[in-house]
Amino acid sequence: MKLTESKAEMRGKILSVSGDDHFMNRITSIGITEGTAFQTVRNDRRMPLLIYLRETLISLNRADAERIEVEAV
Repeated sequence: MKLTESKAEMRGKILSVSGDDHFMNRITSIGITEGTAFQTVRNDRRMPLLIYLRETLISLNRADAERIEVEAV
């Protein structure tokens, strides 16, 4: 599923990240890489998505979150 489809409080794992070189450099520099465990903190429509991973709270715009495939664990 896409990260945008996750529910609040869901715990999961990043399966894949896709995008151009600029996006990949930016997203991996903040710690979003394949195999990383995360927890969705907030996922409200038309609002940035909040996730907690690597002891950091990260806000992602919805377009970026659409490029990230995850699975629930």
